[in-house]
Amino acid sequence: MGMRSFDPVRVGELECDAWVAYYRRRWAAFLRAAFGLTRASFGLSRLSTLRGGWWVLRANQVWAPYPENDPDAARDYMRRFYELVRARSGEDFDPTESARLEVEWWRAHRELQHDDRGADVAELVGALADLYAYVYSVTRQAVVPAAELRAAAMVHSDRWVDQGCDPDSPLIAAERAELVRSYESLREAVARV
Repeated sequence: MGMRSFDPVRVGELECDAWVAYYRRRWAAFLRAAFGLTRASFGLSRLSTLRGGWWVLRANQVWAPYPENDPDAARDYMRRFYELVRARSGEDFDPTESARLEVEWWRAHRELQHDDRGADVAELVGALADLYAYVYSVTRQAVVPAAELRAAAMVHSDRWVDQGCDPDSPLIAAERAELVRSYESLREAVARV
């Protein structure tokens, strides 16, 4: 399995698990989910999954503090991750640009979460679509539906965080369902290439 033939249900479930662990600052659980997500999303070997999952964890840890985080360090860790993905996948993208686009959607999401000046979900959708289009070498238009669904999942997640991160909240199931639908849409868009 490669990065264009992932199982959208598995990837969506693992991403939901990773988000729940991230917001509860359960780094061991996050690392397990990140390892699984890395392997399921990109079809990496076990060793590459361990290395890549570690870099994703470190990127998220330096990004996590609010409002004082370290986006440069996050981009550097994600660059290392995308170097690994490019080397193992045979895809042709620049890891530095991929890392920049990755952290850009993190920034857009954070702004949506914390900016009470009326941040718009459209910026987050655009940032996600830009990343997908670049990494998978597809048109932006082809991946906008996947980006919209993933952004909708983030809105559920943000509501869950605002409500206190209850692990039994029905918002987690709503988030998970949107993520699965998002990855079904993404796989359909990137498999056509």
